[in-house]
Amino acid sequence: MTERLDARRPDAPTLAGQYQPGEVEQRRYEQWVAAGHFRASAESDKPPFAIVIPPPNVTGSLHMGHALDHTVQDALVRRKRMQGHEALWLPGMDHAGIATQNVVERQLAGQGLSRHDLGRDKFVERVWQWKAESGGAILGQMRRLGDSVDWDRERFTMDEGLSRAVQTMFKKLYDDGLIYRANRIINWCPRCLTALSDIEVEHTDDDGELVSIRYSDEVVVATTRAETMLGDTAVAVHPADERYRHLIGTEVELPLTGRRIPIVGDEHVDPAFGTGMVKVTPAHDPNDFEIGQRHDLPSLTIMDERGVITAHGPFQGLDRYEARPAIVAALREQGRIVAEKRPYVHAVGHCSRCRTTVEPRLSLQWFVNTTPLAKAAGDAVRDGRVTIEPAELAKRYFAWVDNMHDWCISRQLWWGHRIPVWYGPDGEIVCVGPDETPPTGEGWRQDEDVLDTWFSSGLWPFSTLGWPERTADLAKFYPTSVLVTGYDILFFWVARMMMFGLYAMDGVQPFDTVALHGMVRDQHGKKMSKSFGNVVDPLDWIDRYGADATRFTLARGANPGGDVPVSEEWCQGSRNFCNKLWNATRFALLNGAHTEGPLPAADQLSTVDRWILSRLAHVTAEVDEQFEAYEFAKVCDLLYHFAWDDVCDWYVELSKPVLAEGGAAAEATRRVLGHVLDQLLRLLHPVIPFVTEELWTALTGGETVMTASWPVADRTGIDDAAEAEVGTVQRVVTEIRRFRSDQGLRPTQRVAARLDGLAVAGIAGHERLIRSLVRLDAPGDGFQASATLAMPGEVSVELDTRGSIDVAAERARLTKDRAAAGKEVAQARAKLDNPAFVGKAPEHVVAKIRERLATAEADLLRIDAALEALPS
Repeated sequence: MTERLDARRPDAPTLAGQYQPGEVEQRRYEQWVAAGHFRASAESDKPPFAIVIPPPNVTGSLHMGHALDHTVQDALVRRKRMQGHEALWLPGMDHAGIATQNVVERQLAGQGLSRHDLGRDKFVERVWQWKAESGGAILGQMRRLGDSVDWDRERFTMDEGLSRAVQTMFKKLYDDGLIYRANRIINWCPRCLTALSDIEVEHTDDDGELVSIRYSDEVVVATTRAETMLGDTAVAVHPADERYRHLIGTEVELPLTGRRIPIVGDEHVDPAFGTGMVKVTPAHDPNDFEIGQRHDLPSLTIMDERGVITAHGPFQGLDRYEARPAIVAALREQGRIVAEKRPYVHAVGHCSRCRTTVEPRLSLQWFVNTTPLAKAAGDAVRDGRVTIEPAELAKRYFAWVDNMHDWCISRQLWWGHRIPVWYGPDGEIVCVGPDETPPTGEGWRQDEDVLDTWFSSGLWPFSTLGWPERTADLAKFYPTSVLVTGYDILFFWVARMMMFGLYAMDGVQPFDTVALHGMVRDQHGKKMSKSFGNVVDPLDWIDRYGADATRFTLARGANPGGDVPVSEEWCQGSRNFCNKLWNATRFALLNGAHTEGPLPAADQLSTVDRWILSRLAHVTAEVDEQFEAYEFAKVCDLLYHFAWDDVCDWYVELSKPVLAEGGAAAEATRRVLGHVLDQLLRLLHPVIPFVTEELWTALTGGETVMTASWPVADRTGIDDAAEAEVGTVQRVVTEIRRFRSDQGLRPTQRVAARLDGLAVAGIAGHERLIRSLVRLDAPGDGFQASATLAMPGEVSVELDTRGSIDVAAERARLTKDRAAAGKEVAQARAKLDNPAFVGKAPEHVVAKIRERLATAEADLLRIDAALEALPS
């Protein structure tokens, strides 16, 4: 592609022979930052477009989920800049309460210290010191990926402005009666010694045990946590269960304790599960707590914060996992064990930070009353103020917000926003706002807990813009345009931002659209996990293949709401795509392509030139349509095939004879080639910014493609006749190439041929191009057709392949290929003719077999035709 067919323009730059991402990416990124291309201004009169980046943890590093999320956001922001919007992409980090505290505590432990040795104030100072020295590595990694964020606006959830917003929000909710303190069941980590939010609990299917215990002759219950029976305060049955209705209101003795507990009727009980009876432990199970509330049952806490049994008796002082077998053994000795099942696989919650099994625990905590907030969050989607993409995920959103429990917001940590509540010596409780003075004097103390990290990140879309002050940024960029995030945190982060945004901003939503993507998986669709050994570090791909190849690989798999499979092989393919663009642009520059002046009028252009401009118009319109629908995979697929197939494989090749000949036609083609590449590089820039910047500036002489206008489809350039004509040429060329390949002819080997019917097909004017592309010579004296190909549109091609191929060797090769194809057909048919296989195999497996059969049958037809065409 890169051979020089004509002199390049005197002022055209020279591109290196091969694209080297490492020599381009850092240099281009630093130029963008220095030029201020990422900055957004609230004073601009351009229409706003704003995205606030989902803040990564200060402890984190770039993983594939981040890389996907940031690639999609950057593509949206870069396109909107080019469309003339004042585009703000606001960066920042989350203080990550538990994760960050754990990091610093591990450092202290290495020095033989604990946070208690330092005291609260000194420990918090140590955390800030760690942040300054080691935190925020991900910010540098974002630069390597090419994130065009406004670095001047970088925020941190513990910075002064955001801390003021957090205190303001707490005070507002408290004064409105939407924050309260109560004893309720929460997720508790016995290792981190703090409450956990739902998103901080990871559930896995673990091997456990299911033990059935006889409380009396008529009462048998089953449990996976036998140690909790020490805290039972009732047995529950369904009030409509005829087997046990007569027991409701009676009592039964709780084994090992001597306590008598009531039998209650509650509709929560499933009569079909187990014996239809459940033990009720209100202080150690969330469902049991609700039953206890409905029936006014006492709540007995029988474990301390470290999971150690505190109930008086022989098990006191045992860890929960020591107490479990001891209690079962004691019950077995009394003859109360009815059945034991081991292993019993069931879902078990683990702390996402330390993997410790979470313990449901009754604890005095601060809560947000989510009922009115969640209703507002649901209404904003139902009435169309907020759109969820893809629309089918809205049902999952409603299922969450319509059934939301009150939110536990207090954490037993030292790192975070400390709860702004003071307690007085006589039971006084005072909530203090940011401009208020805390009470002082003997006996006054501040609440020891900090707020859940999700509390501060729930304010992110408006606190980062200056709230609670009415700033110019808030007026310009709120509500933000779109939130891009994974569907896995739709319930946790998205719902919280919706609740807080609507509440704080007087019913105005925090974003107009929620664009959800899936999780990044390996090429087989398996979740990436260290235990599976399939985790991919995006920085490794960036080092080896470049940021653009990494981004294109991720974006090309990003369907709305769907998981994104990736593989290194696909990343290599994306690198090859970048190289293809490089080579095409280099060829264009070497041959005088340019972007100066208007395009020639249509009547001054060749059919091939009109064809590529028509294809460009179609692709530009389709790319716009798919961008608006957040169909990033389709955007990439459209541009990949247009660039690789239409531009590089066809237009460039069809242009070579024209450029070689020179004259007015060649000059028109140079201008069209420059225009097509100019527009193509602009369309690709949002997804692959580095290589397009390097190529576009070389091609056009412009300062940066970042500020170039976004292409608009020129529908006047759509030429159906040209597309049909060139389409016929493509089919003829493709058939001849296939024949040459099947006959084993070398790509450079020339063959004499007679082409008939070109005029009837409307492509007589392209005979020279066709012969050039497929290495066909005109028939000379002694021409004798040894093969005839029937083509589309009554075109026929007669070829004289005598002496060009070893007929015997070619016949042997094709015969061998036919045997292999026949064997494939037989095997596929045998499976598909087997009802047992078709009925039991997964649908995708059956579909794959059908596809293999169709391919093999097509191969048979092709090989038979090639054998028939061989000279006898």
